[in-house]
Amino acid sequence: MNILRYAVLAGMCLFAAGCAKTYEMGTYGYDKALLEDSGFEVQELVGGNGAARVLVSSSLQGRVMTSTASGEKGGSFGWINHKHISSGERSPQFNPFGGEERFWIGPEGGPNSYYFKPGDEQVYENWKVPAAIDTESFDIKSASAKAVVYTKELSLCNASGQHFGMGVERTVELLDVKELEELLGTEVPEGLESVAYKTVNVLSNKGGDAWTKETGVPSIWLLGCFSPTPTTTVFIPYREDAPGRKINDEYFGKIPADWLVADGGIFYFRIDGKMRTKLGLPKESAKDLCGSYDSGKHVLTILKYRLPDGPADYVNGQWGPQEDCFNGDVINSYNDGPTETGVVMGPFYEVETSSPGAVLKPGESLTHECATVHIHGDPELLGPIVESVFGVSLEKINSVFQSAE
Repeated sequence: MNILRYAVLAGMCLFAAGCAKTYEMGTYGYDKALLEDSGFEVQELVGGNGAARVLVSSSLQGRVMTSTASGEKGGSFGWINHKHISSGERSPQFNPFGGEERFWIGPEGGPNSYYFKPGDEQVYENWKVPAAIDTESFDIKSASAKAVVYTKELSLCNASGQHFGMGVERTVELLDVKELEELLGTEVPEGLESVAYKTVNVLSNKGGDAWTKETGVPSIWLLGCFSPTPTTTVFIPYREDAPGRKINDEYFGKIPADWLVADGGIFYFRIDGKMRTKLGLPKESAKDLCGSYDSGKHVLTILKYRLPDGPADYVNGQWGPQEDCFNGDVINSYNDGPTETGVVMGPFYEVETSSPGAVLKPGESLTHECATVHIHGDPELLGPIVESVFGVSLEKINSVFQSAE
């Protein structure tokens, strides 16, 4: 190890120690200090009493890095890759910064992928995230205590050699308790801590040619990273009477029965960060919401997103050749774990939502909205919220996997 490298690593350790003196690791304040001291531009949305906070970064495409319901010393809900951020190192392939919601463009795989060059075999060694949605900044169009609007123009080429000029406008807005209750259609009682925000994402055709199913079309793809625990379960309602497949559970091989259970119109997914698995629901079976619950920390997370009425084509993100480029998923969840080489990226878990494919003429736009809610507190108070929104009890959610341990 050369002297310069040693000095850099020593500085990282001192920096981490400095953060820890001010805020404990795992708190919102720690993550905010880490990002600011690592040179990232951040914007903070703060609720009226200062407890609900959302941290967003223009340096990372208007990415929601984390949030809290309890002020700067409160728990940080997003998973952030502290080591990668503080290292200052950047990979030309992909930088796993983390964050509660990042803006990407789909599809990931197939002939219309934006992550593989034309003619390349679609394997990990050839996979590359475009810099525009990995390391480049977005511009700030406007900002207030409650909302910030970002813009960016992108020029991307898909795996079939088609070029796309895109315009992006992304709004991140903090919701107050009244707006949160309207969103969920139920009361959030006193005694619970909560934070909620929504993003409105607009993708526009800025080129001179129409985007068609024949040329391939992009989609808005939102991905959120959170911390896995042995006591966390993702639960996704689905339509039991939907025609065709209800779920894709073979992204990284068939998900074992002790990680995925279907019961009473809900898919339950074990989240432990120990097995690399992923699932997805198509438009026909998906509903417009998803939840996760950590019974150890008593944190309920809810995602509610835009699901268009009527038929819609969703891009297929599977790598490699595809029989149908438009039988993709609306919502996905990923549980991190060792890859084939034993490497673990996090661990973290993800919940992802997508827009339909953007079949657009020049000048036209497509919008995708998603709201993220975290509610923390007494399970006796959380239970009625889960019952009202999902029609299932917390006891049921807890018992699916944890009773077997």
